Amino acid sequence: MKTTLVILAAGIGSRFGGGIKQLEPIDQAGHIIIDYSIHDAIAAGFDKIVFIIRRDIEADFRERIGSRIEAVAAPLGVEIAYAYQDIRNIPIPLPEGRVKPWGTGHAVLACDGLLNEPFAVINADDYYGIEGFKKAAAFLKTGGYGLVGYVLKNTLSDNGGVTRGICGVADGKLQSIKETYEIVKTETGAASSGTEIDINSLVSMNFWCFPASFMDVLKVGFPAFLSRMNNPLKDEYLLPMIVDGLLKNGVEVSVLPTCDQWFGVTYKEDKEVVVESFRKLYAEGVYKGNLYDDLTRK
Repeated sequence: MKTTLVILAAGIGSRFGGGIKQLEPIDQAGHIIIDYSIHDAIAAGFDKIVFIIRRDIEADFRERIGSRIEAVAAPLGVEIAYAYQDIRNIPIPLPEGRVKPWGTGHAVLACDGLLNEPFAVINADDYYGIEGFKKAAAFLKTGGYGLVGYVLKNTLSDNGGVTRGICGVADGKLQSIKETYEIVKTETGAASSGTEIDINSLVSMNFWCFPASFMDVLKVGFPAFLSRMNNPLKDEYLLPMIVDGLLKNGVEVSVLPTCDQWFGVTYKEDKEVVVESFRKLYAEGVYKGNLYDDLTRK
């Protein structure tokens, strides 16, 4: 069974304003964070990768990574495809003054026609670790909905507060996701607005596993979302919100816990930490030599 990795890359360049900071090299060989996700996904058994981008960053994206990854993937039998998120691609007139993208659910909907198999979804500019991809690849072959859960202490930044979706889990199934803001490290663990948070809580880092039928959920749900918007200029159609709706309708979502370290560039100062983190991964033997050389033809 073919399994696909969908990479949410339409938002790159918007976090810092101007340019595509997330495509800056983070190791001496010139690799970027996406390279490691692609390597780990292929090593885990994914055989198709879909990049969701915007038309206005397509040239830069293809130059910096797309064409290079296509050359790596072809001999390995891994398919590469592109989907394009467009704020104007909606079934109603674009609300006057709307400049904000429609969210991660709308981004995945841009893959309509490209996804006929189970698929996982990740952010382009986050490092997820090898274990998460192995668990996701194995889970997708069994069917159903899943979320790769990360331990909160493995996702915090030294440079400021972060927002995390804290998961309620029972018997390995997701019960809820509570969006929690400004979580900072403390001497005793972590806290948000002065309230202590269990440092060992599982959190969502937007690493989802979906059956092919999830595309039908998006097709029905997006027009419904548009019809009930409270703020047409800011409301977003987000994957956690969509999954929460499924939970309320009795759909089971499995939680796939991983102890791998997550890291990403939430703040500009995080880049130095990311670079050092990759140095450690090489020193520990997690990665060796030329990144893609250990991948073999399917």
